[in-house]
Amino acid sequence: MTDSNIQPAKDEWERMLSGELYVADSTQQREANMRKRKLVQAINTSAYDAFEERDRLFHELFGSLGKGAFLEPPFNCDYGCNTYIGDNFYANMDCIFLDVAPITIGDRVFFGPRVGLYTPYHPIDAAVRASGPEGARPITIGSDVWFGGNVVVGPGVTIGNDVVIGAGSVVVKDIPSHSVAVGNPCHVIRTITDDDRTYWQAKAAEYRAWKNSINA
Repeated sequence: MTDSNIQPAKDEWERMLSGELYVADSTQQREANMRKRKLVQAINTSAYDAFEERDRLFHELFGSLGKGAFLEPPFNCDYGCNTYIGDNFYANMDCIFLDVAPITIGDRVFFGPRVGLYTPYHPIDAAVRASGPEGARPITIGSDVWFGGNVVVGPGVTIGNDVVIGAGSVVVKDIPSHSVAVGNPCHVIRTITDDDRTYWQAKAAEYRAWKNSINA
């Protein structure tokens, strides 16, 4: 039984964003990909100190990019326009966002180098896969999240708020808020507790006291 209120997708782009199988051969897909190529080339070939230029290009590339965001080149993505990033985001070099489906990232999220966010999926059946159709599912990442280097997030994954993902992890299932998770496949190893916050706030206070002492 189907819901009569659900309207069928009008084109390949709508099917792509909805998670249904599609073929990436529409005019809109080609134009969006060429737009991305132009912007990414400009980002990755910009001068080493062209910070304002890259900031402008990243704001043009993404669907939205919050205040205080900073991404180290080189960087690449599928479309860019399907990625939505909050405030005070940081991504180290060589990150790749395959935003065939939407990628949504909250505030104060930090990525180590070579983080990959991969929304596409491909049919298991070889004959169908070879004939061209593919699909994608959205990736959602909450606020106050830190990824170590070489983390890979697969299609359809949601990661909560206040999460740490260890370096080299492959995330194929949802990760709840207030968790430390590692591994391949990535799994929660413990909850972030008030003791963690007390310890790290004390360490930060110690650092600020040291900094003030040498600047006195």
